[in-house]
Amino acid sequence: MINDELLAIICCPETKADLVLYGDFLISTSSESRRRYKIVDDIPVLLVDDSDIMEEEEWKEVMKKHNKATE
Repeated sequence: MINDELLAIICCPETKADLVLYGDFLISTSSESRRRYKIVDDIPVLLVDDSDIMEEEEWKEVMKKHNKATE
């Protein structure tokens, strides 16, 4: 599991936005990218080429659950 200290210092490699933990993924808080990064064996895979882009509605739902702005 990703601990809070690590989550506080890592960011989206593409936009430098904060990341939120959601299941086995780290989700960028950037509305421009909406990137989702996998966590494999408790290690975040923060490679843009290995990430995917979330659908806007799904991304907004995740942001609301984490009390993050969606605009």
